[in-house]
Amino acid sequence: MSEDQAAKIIRVSAVVMRDAEGRVLNVRKRGTTALMLPGGKHEPGEAPVDTAVREFAEELGVPLERSRLRELGVFRASAANEPGHIVEATVFEHPLIPAAQSAGPQAEIAALEWVDPRTARADMAPLNTDHIFPALNAGRPSERPTG
Repeated sequence: MSEDQAAKIIRVSAVVMRDAEGRVLNVRKRGTTALMLPGGKHEPGEAPVDTAVREFAEELGVPLERSRLRELGVFRASAANEPGHIVEATVFEHPLIPAAQSAGPQAEIAALEWVDPRTARADMAPLNTDHIFPALNAGRPSERPTG
């Protein structure tokens, strides 16, 4: 058993994209209830930035410009859809792409929603509520919480 399996850590990459009003694009995967940032698990040997680009394109059908991604940090939180697991997310921010505003769900995505990070919601993934949204609201997106 690998160290990751023993610790029940799921390594992912995710993308913060905000619209002109500051709302953050979120997705809900089929068969789940929590909204989360677009992104997903790394393929073997895949760099986190490459995972972010691939997953965003798969989930929304919108290609990201790799050179415009800015790493916000690595964050850990309880996994929203896998009880007993911890998600370790390398989170990137990308400027708004107009096509993302009219994108529809693809792959395993059931719904897209632009969420105000200042509004508390019960249907948010812990990564958002515990780390990403507080950092965005405090104007410190480059903070690297360890919780």
